[in-house]
Amino acid sequence: MKVDSLKLKKFFLDSELVTEAQFEKALQESKNTETNVGDVLVQNKLIAEEDLSRVQSHILGIPFINLEKQIIDPKVLKIIPESIARVHNIVAFNKKKDNLEVAMLDPDDLRMIEFIKKSNSSLKILPRITTKASVKNVIAQYQKTLETEFGELVKEETSDIKHIKEENIFDNEEEGGLKKAAEDLPIIKIVDTLLKHAILERASDVHIEPIEKEIIVRYRVDGILHIVMTLPFSSGSAIVARIKVLSNLKLDEHRLPQDGRFKIETEDFKYSVRVSVLPVFNGEKVVMRLLPEDSKKIGLSGLGLASGALQHFKDNIARPTGMILVTGPTGSGKTTTLYTAMDILNTPAVNISTVEDPIEYRMPGVNQTQVNSKIGLTFAAGLRVLLRQDPNIIMVGEIRDEETADLAINAALTGHLVLSTLHTTEAAGAIPRLIDMGAEPFLIASTLNLILAQRLVRKFYGEKEPYKLKQAELKDLARHCDLERILKILKQEKLAKASDKLEDVHFFRPIPSEDSADGYKGRIGIYEVLPVTEEIKSLIIKKSATNEITTKAVEGGMRTMVEDGFVKAAQGVTSIEEVLRVIIE
Repeated sequence: MKVDSLKLKKFFLDSELVTEAQFEKALQESKNTETNVGDVLVQNKLIAEEDLSRVQSHILGIPFINLEKQIIDPKVLKIIPESIARVHNIVAFNKKKDNLEVAMLDPDDLRMIEFIKKSNSSLKILPRITTKASVKNVIAQYQKTLETEFGELVKEETSDIKHIKEENIFDNEEEGGLKKAAEDLPIIKIVDTLLKHAILERASDVHIEPIEKEIIVRYRVDGILHIVMTLPFSSGSAIVARIKVLSNLKLDEHRLPQDGRFKIETEDFKYSVRVSVLPVFNGEKVVMRLLPEDSKKIGLSGLGLASGALQHFKDNIARPTGMILVTGPTGSGKTTTLYTAMDILNTPAVNISTVEDPIEYRMPGVNQTQVNSKIGLTFAAGLRVLLRQDPNIIMVGEIRDEETADLAINAALTGHLVLSTLHTTEAAGAIPRLIDMGAEPFLIASTLNLILAQRLVRKFYGEKEPYKLKQAELKDLARHCDLERILKILKQEKLAKASDKLEDVHFFRPIPSEDSADGYKGRIGIYEVLPVTEEIKSLIIKKSATNEITTKAVEGGMRTMVEDGFVKAAQGVTSIEEVLRVIIE
């Protein structure tokens, strides 16, 4: 069903939309970038997107439809789930008896047509070509997911919510008014609905964000934020007040950030909810982090550590003294890795103590201390007291400052195993970071046993489609990684034959399903594990740059996160796009 470039050229020249020189230049660009010549013409603003769609429609014999101003029957719209429509730019817009008309951008996407047929076996699917603006208009008409799951609750209840006027913010009666609003049954139902739905969707965070005229609710699922619904702006103050009541925060404080927590519990689940309230231009933004209290133990192999890296990690957590650091950005799974290590080490023969902010999971047999800066219980203060408690193993939630770094290093020097995290982008970056904090290089070299850097990538869910890399893709990948080294590693792992080039290796793309609109569900780690060898110690003492340390570690056998990601991509665990997404971000 692909549109032949010669046919496109004839139609464009006959209609005088482009000149022959313009078309030939676009054709050459499309060959160089391995993209569609029509898309190149649109990108270079030589033709309008609608003109391209109409020409494709005429050549392929598939009708064109413009839906930019059409209102679609909600019952017809919901035949294709909103998540599928958004990801694949395909919408249902008309149904007559057993015939369903669907509008799409890509007439080659037969896979989606087959998927819709399987989901609606009684219907005959009639594809139509449309424009991006048309799809955007139709997707905007979807009833929000929460309303689909829980009926018209939110829509009905928010209409009765009283708006707490901004001019009353500093009134003495404000706290009473907010408390009353927070205890209204409609608000209680709305907040409960948001939380229950977030748990059903496996969300890790709920973001409630006021903008100029409405409140946006977003869930972070598998590391990616999705808008799930909008609420009237007038409901914002009462919803924030309800969350503050649950978290035991000050109702009448709107100028300063606040942090709190509460629990939600049913027969099916038990969650601890961390709450952060931040003043923004249009009101207060709330982020709720959902932490399952009954989460199952993962185990080191379940984290996604490969054989060599896994052995290094096991060997080093078994050592009685020294320091192990886990690095990565917020939300990269550092705490989960440390908790998994502590679970292995947690026996009656050892004393494990932690200083955390906050305590994310409760561990029986482990002495866990919550940081509270308001009363002076910082990481440094907590760690100082811990050292008088004679622990064997200490876990410090994060090394943030010079004092904490010095105490952690001294603890490792005086016969303790110290586990902690740092915010650096790669394993080798932890060393200059500690030096920047004022730690002495010779002390770092003496105490540091291992650095583990990590990211989380989404895993395939259900079926996946094999493919091989094209030259244009290889050229793009070469900007981010050493392709020769990756091929060598794939051959070592028996994922490529001895005679293969990288373009001969099979990688995979996700196939959407009813249970997963984008073909992903759940996450797994990609890692680089840097053991502190004698060669690395000498570089630390010399205050070598991050890239020098990385180069030496790679020479010693370390695999970078990108390389570990490519191995998982070739194994069919995730996609190259996912690996690059988390590394580049």
